[in-house]
Amino acid sequence: MTTASPSVSHAQLQSHEFLADMVQDEYFPPALVAQGQQILLRLCERIERERPADGAALMALTHAATLEFNVLGEAFEAQDSELETAARENIGADFELIARSYGFDVDVDDLTSPREW
Repeated sequence: MTTASPSVSHAQLQSHEFLADMVQDEYFPPALVAQGQQILLRLCERIERERPADGAALMALTHAATLEFNVLGEAFEAQDSELETAARENIGADFELIARSYGFDVDVDDLTSPREW
């Protein structure tokens, strides 16, 4: 499963497989993982479109994406799965990769501070 998106112009992110660890783990329903990948792609698109000027502006975008993951977490639970440690680490690593790829050095806990997973 690839997550490449022609609407994301950053070369490294365009070819990156978001949530790769979750894709490879059958504990996570593939359709829900794909929704998570779309959340991350939309985050990249918003960063490229809105061009946040600083960490605070970036966090407004990452927090919105985190809230989407909170809702998605409920869907995982409904399918006898959850955004547990491995998922948290995979999602967090992708948030951090996105921030760093766009030139931001923000702690991943700050990027995802409204998380409920």
